[in-house]
Amino acid sequence: MLMPRGRLITLEGGEGAGKSTQIRALTLALKTHGVDTAATREPGGTPEGEAIRALLLDGDPDRFDGVSQALLHFAARREHLRQTILPLLDSGTWVLCDRFADSTMAYQGYGAGLGRDLIEAMHRISIGTFTPDLTVILDLAPEQAASRLDQRNEARNSYELLDQAFHDRVRAGFLDIARREPERCLVVDASLPEAAVTAAIFEAIEDRLGVP
Repeated sequence: MLMPRGRLITLEGGEGAGKSTQIRALTLALKTHGVDTAATREPGGTPEGEAIRALLLDGDPDRFDGVSQALLHFAARREHLRQTILPLLDSGTWVLCDRFADSTMAYQGYGAGLGRDLIEAMHRISIGTFTPDLTVILDLAPEQAASRLDQRNEARNSYELLDQAFHDRVRAGFLDIARREPERCLVVDASLPEAAVTAAIFEAIEDRLGVP
């Protein structure tokens, strides 16, 4: 009997929206329900992806222009998909990914002003028509996100150092992506308590994908 294919669930949103926290909570919830689950992130998920992550997130925010950023993200994504995500899905594992292609569209397409057409062309060239089974967009106002980042008392990465106008464009980009693809995307208010956010996401997983 063929192994049922796993599902890819991606969590998206601006800085400080709580993606990593929700990935941890959802991984535990799915495993509690008997679902073989793996968590990963972008950029990252492979040695090559982690090396590209360091190039993109460390150092001066102006180190690369928007086109170079997008190309690096898609290079990391192609290897992540080829080496990690697709083999896991083929084995029946459900994959929870902290960021995927929608982040490149929101950050470089909308935030950096490259536009949808260029990012869509890079997407087709690098990973074809592949899309997640469900994308959860954690929506949080940039000023709330900035407050959360301040509370962390950690050095900010190159994207976190960009101004609020950039992050306003990113937020608008994510919401536009969700408006264009409502069958794939779900917007969740990330200002709610963590447990309420987790419950809303898990309910969507049950409704849209089912839990084995």
